[in-house]
Amino acid sequence: MEMTVRVRFAPSPTGHLHIGGARTALFNYLFAKKLGGSYILRIEDTDTLRNKDDAEEKLIRAFRWLGLTWDEGPDVGGDYGPYRSMERLDTYQPFLDKLVSEEKAYPCFCTKEELEAEREAAQQNGQTPRYSGKCRHLTKEQVQAKIDANIPYVIRFAVTGDNEIQFQDHIRGDMSFQRADIEDFVICKSDGVPTYHFAVTIDDSLMEITHVIRGEEHLSNTPKHVLLFEAIGAPVPEFAHIPLILNENGKKLSKRDETILQFIEQYHDLGYLPDAVNNYLALLGWSPGGEYNEEEIFSLDKLIQLFSLDRINKAGAIFNQEKLSWVNSQYIKAIELDTLIVLCKPYLENDKEYQEYLRQNELDEEEANERTRELVALFQTGMSRISDIVPLIKLFTSENALYDEEANQVLIQEQVPAVLTSFATKINELAEYTPSEIKKALKAVQKETGYKGKQLFMPIRATTTGQVHGPDLNQTLYLLGKEKVLSRVNHVQKQVVS
Repeated sequence: MEMTVRVRFAPSPTGHLHIGGARTALFNYLFAKKLGGSYILRIEDTDTLRNKDDAEEKLIRAFRWLGLTWDEGPDVGGDYGPYRSMERLDTYQPFLDKLVSEEKAYPCFCTKEELEAEREAAQQNGQTPRYSGKCRHLTKEQVQAKIDANIPYVIRFAVTGDNEIQFQDHIRGDMSFQRADIEDFVICKSDGVPTYHFAVTIDDSLMEITHVIRGEEHLSNTPKHVLLFEAIGAPVPEFAHIPLILNENGKKLSKRDETILQFIEQYHDLGYLPDAVNNYLALLGWSPGGEYNEEEIFSLDKLIQLFSLDRINKAGAIFNQEKLSWVNSQYIKAIELDTLIVLCKPYLENDKEYQEYLRQNELDEEEANERTRELVALFQTGMSRISDIVPLIKLFTSENALYDEEANQVLIQEQVPAVLTSFATKINELAEYTPSEIKKALKAVQKETGYKGKQLFMPIRATTTGQVHGPDLNQTLYLLGKEKVLSRVNHVQKQVVS
């Protein structure tokens, strides 16, 4: 009988969705969809001290923006719910009771002070700190007496035997861990709430999860989970531990690293496109192989078609913010102009300078919409993210051009006075100020001065925009308006013409 694939992504509601978590969720999603399986969203909220009230809502909003829809989850339900750990407390208790009755787990009454003293003694003796297991040897009578005395306790799992803990990882191959290296770990806290290790194992078992695809940082937890699966008599799922995301120095990505945008909400707010983010994250640690190995742009459907666990690398993946922005720019170039205008409008509506620009030009609603359309079209090929539209249009909304260093270098060239004098005359003489008429005027300047190419166009662009590179010059000059173009030419002429 063929196995029905069931995978889950199980974040803690402690903050924003991190790019590492988003990539893990994406890999689970691609794997499930490739094999016609189920993708489950589960909220691991047992860390009650760190949980934040609005974190789950933010997580779900981020996932929906990415388009990683789930088949089962806290908001859509399903046959294996509830899908929040804290709503499943009654589910965990019978397993805890059974493990204790079978002496596979036991109450531990050690205080924090006792545990700290053990830890310090081990360190002083050059040993690895670990729990001694002394409460495992209490008699039933001793245990009951302490419980009757209301002494707080946790439940620890008893790690027994000396055979190795073995499992196969889809990415790392055969894995083996020594039992002697694993202390009797806590599976239920003194407040009755299970720890992550216990909750995740019971949930994976009851939800019939077939594949656990998660970050490499969880690899050291897996032996404990294997022990728990075996202890409750449940099948052990297959594992795949994906590589860490590293910064450009090859170091583990720190949430304090400000050179990288680390939360999906930031990408949403700055105007990255979800398909672009998914595209880039998929290629962090995974490659499509074969004929597609040199390609860099993949739709979500194509990623589903090509994805496989055996193409995930063991080595950490370097996160390159510039490369992600480049990928995003390719998606921006490819979308319909009307769609891009809709995406740009919220940024423009919140830009006071642009709104003042529309007012000063006395544009009615229809004219304002047309001007927005023209500006967005002008810059579509120059945008790395949607929010770029605001700084890009500043050359139109600012009264004077802001000259960068390259522009200043152009404006000291010897041909500039002649070019600007001729250009101002030809523009001033135009009866109709349109892109086609501006193009004719530039040809007339070329004929009159004898300058062409960069010697002609760079001084004009630098004078009117403050930059030497940019979108179509004729359209740029048209959108600047005749009055502003002549004003900027006059400003520069005063500086360079003797």
